[in-house]
Amino acid sequence: MIFVSNPQIENNFKYHAPKPGQSEIYEQIREKAKELADLIDEKCPKSREASLAMTNLEQAVMWANAAVARN
Repeated sequence: MIFVSNPQIENNFKYHAPKPGQSEIYEQIREKAKELADLIDEKCPKSREASLAMTNLEQAVMWANAAVARN
């Protein structure tokens, strides 16, 4: 039996070397996210909700960078 892998799985689980200009995009995304993280840290009471906001912001950065790398 011959196994044929799903192209989306192949793409999602391989190394994506940065293409020209991508490093700058990653930096812009991180910079804007850090601005929001600083605002959340400054204005939100220290709480579970604030921690979740930070965690989800980190996830948003990761997925945004993955979108740039994978597509």
